[in-house]
Amino acid sequence: MAVTSVAIAAGTTWLKDYLRIPEQRALVEQCRAFMDGPAGGYVPTVRGGGRMRVRMVCLGRHWNALTYKYEPTRADHDDAPVAPVPEEWVAMASRIAHEAGFDVEPDLCILNWYDADGRMGLHQDKDERRESIEAGLPVVSISLGDTARFLFGGSRRREPIESLLLESGDAFVFGGPARLRYHGVSRIIPGTAPPELGIEGRFNLTFRKY
Repeated sequence: MAVTSVAIAAGTTWLKDYLRIPEQRALVEQCRAFMDGPAGGYVPTVRGGGRMRVRMVCLGRHWNALTYKYEPTRADHDDAPVAPVPEEWVAMASRIAHEAGFDVEPDLCILNWYDADGRMGLHQDKDERRESIEAGLPVVSISLGDTARFLFGGSRRREPIESLLLESGDAFVFGGPARLRYHGVSRIIPGTAPPELGIEGRFNLTFRKY
């Protein structure tokens, strides 16, 4: 199946069916190894005391859910050091960004696992360095497993929100004028993952340049 490129808005590209099944299967195995291995995934508690509805593990730099800052260790959980982003993942994310019109080499990845009840509230990705955000360096997202109902809004929380169904193998890139647009996940649709992946739930990889 050919890749379909959809321009959602200025600075925003949805690359449908970007990854073939063998590529997805290899990525799923790597994601499982990170999520279930030493210093693996955990459910973060955000400032205010609420618990997120995903399991998270960060590579390259850790995003602290209590301070909303990036750190070299998981100070909000177990103080474990952060593993580097695999070189082949950096190359993949850079290639995806290039196809969407951006030149970037990400240095961090946030890997989230959504089960059937997983959600992510509307938010902006704004905790990277000011220089990175002002340059409009993009967020590169890859979906694996069950389909997610992805919400993509504007630069203000009250602006209209578009609902998109991100399927396994899809890539989604937003940067430039779209870099601070609100986004989230309102639902995971169980039973929609390709059977070849042997997965019930969804991995989401988001790459950024700190």
